[in-house]
Amino acid sequence: MAKTKPKKGVKKKKRRKVQKGIAHILATFNNTIVTIADEDGNTLVSYSPPRVGFKNAKKRTAYAATQAALNAAAAAMDKYGLQEVKVYVKGAGIGRNAAIKGLASAGLKITLLADVTRTPHNGCRPKKKPRK
Repeated sequence: MAKTKPKKGVKKKKRRKVQKGIAHILATFNNTIVTIADEDGNTLVSYSPPRVGFKNAKKRTAYAATQAALNAAAAAMDKYGLQEVKVYVKGAGIGRNAAIKGLASAGLKITLLADVTRTPHNGCRPKKKPRK
């Protein structure tokens, strides 16, 4: 058998160590998405309840949001060595508080907790209400 030569120009990826990061939680009424990024905004891991195994109506529950946050935090801690996060929460869904608890219970230190939900300041005129 002939020996295979290593390909030229192919570099092995280095494992990045990220101590501090940012966690974005998007909590809609039907789903909760947890994204953990480094301080520059480059996404490290992203989890949602369907990725963990919850389908249909069960993905909107608080328990599903907790499990998604736990898995996201565990993956970021194992792969990148993440220790601290700043948490930004957007939306009015059920899973917003549950996802924060999931990040904290996974062992991440939460240094900042901010709500970045958009609120209108009497801008555009809303749609006409449907007749009943």
